[in-house]
Formats: sequence, C-alpha cells, structure tokens
Amino acid sequence: MSGTGLAEGAPAPDFSMPASGGRTVSLEGLKGRPFLLYFYPKADTPGCTKQACGIQEALPQLGTLGLTVIGVSPDRMAPIETFAAKYGLEFPLASDEDHRVAEAYGTWVEKSMYGRTYMGMERSSVLVDADGRVAKVWRKVKPEAHAAEVLKAAQQLKA
Repeated sequence: MSGTGLAEGAPAPDFSMPASGGRTVSLEGLKGRPFLLYFYPKADTPGCTKQACGIQEALPQLGTLGLTVIGVSPDRMAPIETFAAKYGLEFPLASDEDHRVAEAYGTWVEKSMYGRTYMGMERSSVLVDADGRVAKVWRKVKPEAHAAEVLKAAQQLKA
C-alpha cells in the first residue's frame, strides 16, 4: 500500500475534469492507454513551473512510450489557461476545484506553513497502466527530478 492510500495494482479511481484548451479529461476517455496524473499545488508558482516545464521537455519521449500526461491543480480554469499559454504546455492541465479527484487519489492532505495547518494539494503523481490500474505512486515529488523519474517508470511499463 502506498502512502496515498492507493495500492499499486488497484484500479484507478474514476474522474472527469475540465482541462486546458477546452478539453475534458476522464478515466473513461483514457481507457486502454497508460497515463500520468500529476498533482501540483498552484499554477505559475516556481516549483510548479519547474515541474511543468520539465514534463513538457520530456513530452516527446513520453509520447513515444504512449504515455498521456495530465497536470491537476485546485486552480480555476482561467489561471490554468494562462499558465499553459505562458509556458507553451501542450499536455492538458485539469481543474480540480472541488478537489474531489485529489481526495480520491489521496493527494488532498493536511499541510502546514508558518505554524498554521490547512488542507491543500500535495505535489504527487500517479502512473496508471493501460489496464486502468495504479502502476506507481510518487509522493512529495521534487519538481526538478520528476520528469526523469516518470520517464524511467514509463519505460518499465512498456517493457
């Protein structure tokens, strides 16, 4: 059992969210394809930008492995669209405003800053295989190294 409450090998929780570029992303729409849901706290902040740009750079390689990447934040669509346009992010960025998807995937967690606790998005990722099962879970992701870790795991998925 991973720390998110999702066991590797368990079915991925269902979801459907609005995404950048007027898209909608859903478990149903990804049926039969491997995908990565990466959860990030806030669009256009330093760590989230570093992570998104790293994934954008790795997109051609991830694409050759047949992996779809979806970024998920609790932001409304307007800041998400601005963020995607500003950095030329081609993969969908989804809005999970009610954090229902983050809760289902165990990434809506208690956080603390400056002595105050609050609920927020943990920087985490979930790799789902073509059969719709959780293949790998990363918690408290380091934005700089994440794209390389995902690429390595996606290659093993393909093998």
